[in-house]
Amino acid sequence: MEVNNKTAPVTGQQDQNTISLDLMNRMKLHGMAEAFRESLAGTTPQSMTADTFLSMLLAREWDYRAQAAIARLTKNAAFRYKAYIEQVDYATNRGLERNQMERLATLDFVHKAQNLFITGSSGTGKSYLACALGHEACKRGFRTLYANAPKLLGALKVAKVKGTLETELKKIERCQLLILDDLFIVPLDAKERPILLEIIEDRHERKSIIITSQYPSSNWYDMVGDPTIADAILDRIIHTAHTIELYGESMRKLRSKKNEKF
Repeated sequence: MEVNNKTAPVTGQQDQNTISLDLMNRMKLHGMAEAFRESLAGTTPQSMTADTFLSMLLAREWDYRAQAAIARLTKNAAFRYKAYIEQVDYATNRGLERNQMERLATLDFVHKAQNLFITGSSGTGKSYLACALGHEACKRGFRTLYANAPKLLGALKVAKVKGTLETELKKIERCQLLILDDLFIVPLDAKERPILLEIIEDRHERKSIIITSQYPSSNWYDMVGDPTIADAILDRIIHTAHTIELYGESMRKLRSKKNEKF
């Protein structure tokens, strides 16, 4: 008969440290178990008081769970790039201000359910900046989702035909930060407009969106296509939005030129 690992009795045939490690692993206290295992290989317990030793074990467990949570949030976000705030390039002249980026990296705009628009021509780093802020959000414990906007809207149109649209929209709604990359790269069609409006309505004044687009927000009205829906969409996102407007040559092109020199 198979014994449940959670209810199996502690065996007295093992030494106390082995029993402690076994129980830690059974209770999924993996960070604590690793710290305890390391302490057994050294002299840590002898150099600490009991309360200090316990505090160290708990701190290691906390750190382990925090890192696991960040890894899980990052994986589920499905970012296009492994991008980090610390690696953002401010040297290239493209209209990016360090002070503004550092303010945005505090994620105060996410706490306030505000939006961010990152606009500029292809290759200026819009998607990278959005992913860098998204990674920062994961580090702070925010559930985040990255999506290429045309692909997402296409998938949601299929979901509507299958009758699973509401389920998919609820998954999006649960995210505290939604990144819509390359929105309006092509004008919306009649089926995409109401879907985008529903996504934005679900998040209005409740949760944040980062939108990247090759077109400035002043052009978005025409890209939506339907005046009534365009008014509804823009009215819900424009008034609480921060803006980064990038310009200049493609970063990919500049890197290619630099590599050719070397």
